[in-house]
Amino acid sequence: MREISELQRTPPEGIRILASEDNMLDVTGVIEGPEGTPYAGGYFSVKFKFTEEFPAAPPKCWFATKIFHPNVSSAGDICVNTLKKDWQASYGIAHILVTVKCLLIYPNPESALDEEAGKLLLEDYNSYCSRAKLMTGVHARARPAAFDTPAASSSISTTSNANNSAPSSKPPSGATPTPVMSVPSRTSTTRKSASPAPATGPQVPFKQSNAGGEDGTGKEHGSKGSYAGPSPLGTADKNVNGGAAPAAGKAVKRAATGGASNGAEKRKKALKRL
Repeated sequence: MREISELQRTPPEGIRILASEDNMLDVTGVIEGPEGTPYAGGYFSVKFKFTEEFPAAPPKCWFATKIFHPNVSSAGDICVNTLKKDWQASYGIAHILVTVKCLLIYPNPESALDEEAGKLLLEDYNSYCSRAKLMTGVHARARPAAFDTPAASSSISTTSNANNSAPSSKPPSGATPTPVMSVPSRTSTTRKSASPAPATGPQVPFKQSNAGGEDGTGKEHGSKGSYAGPSPLGTADKNVNGGAAPAAGKAVKRAATGGASNGAEKRKKALKRL
């Protein structure tokens, strides 16, 4: 079976698979007693018997190693729902062994096959642990040779951890070291400039000048519209002082009006002389 070969190469933690070379269906799973339980230090064999209905129906499983457990009978029968009503065709040998291992950690006294073990577990846990440790020491101390070779998954993990924890070695002689460029981190800061950039002000409309009118220089305007653009200095002052630009504009307007009135007075004086 393909699953058996895969489990032999990469078994779950604390589990090994033993298969007969003559009969691949003669399968035995070995579970290492979990730490922190009265089964720690022991190795428990679980036998499998596959029927023609497998995988539609679960295989027959039982403990070949003597064990004191509420959900294991004196004959080794196992009471777990995975092997009964909860069985699914997608389950396999690994799923069964992992479930049985969890049963060693969390026994269920409510569905006990060994009534004595179930009663001790509920009423006197220390006595239950002492009895289970005694049975483990007598019947489950033999360590199978399969556990002498670490699983492939464990060796890969160990090699990876060793590589990650090993200090970085110097580059070989003759190799050009790769320069490491440090990129400064960008932080969102607000930069304040000494002179703020001119803000875009409202559009100033074209002013239609009077036909034949004059400005302060005595030059006549045509009938075309002229654009009175804002002074750059006035715009900068407006941004800094918060609204001083309109005052500067009024001063320029007054100067232009004064220049026009002076030109009119000069023409009147010239007519009087004639």
